[in-house]
Amino acid sequence: MKTLGNETDRKELLLRLGAVMPESQRRWGKMTPHQMICHLNDSFKSVIGEREVNGDKSNLLTRSVVRWIALYAPLKWPHGVRTMAENDQERGGTPPEDFKRDLDALLTMIQRVSNSQKDFEWRRHPLFAEMSERDWMRWGYLHVDHHLRQFGV
Repeated sequence: MKTLGNETDRKELLLRLGAVMPESQRRWGKMTPHQMICHLNDSFKSVIGEREVNGDKSNLLTRSVVRWIALYAPLKWPHGVRTMAENDQERGGTPPEDFKRDLDALLTMIQRVSNSQKDFEWRRHPLFAEMSERDWMRWGYLHVDHHLRQFGV
């Protein structure tokens, strides 16, 4: 089970991120590669408290069954799930500016959230609510992997 907490898995993701180019073609969805980079960074910022998200959208089902399926079932995340406006680059997320700078910021963020010494506290996930460190490391890996597969990387 791959996770950001595993150095080999994290390095693999970082290498794959380095293969994303502004002209990379998407296989599904509407994001450009640059928007995807900003979306991932915004998502990490949200879960460590550096970006505000509007409200708790969790319920008993999303906190239990959906969370377990999303994080631990041997299934790929589905395509077409609409993201929250705060992390959607067309509805309130951070606008793409400089591809290299935005990519470097994401790479730094992934290193930061996977560092054993945390300089932040995990917030509640908007759907899954409170999560353990193990859950966050799995979520981070799966979220990045999902979007890399979106661009064939």
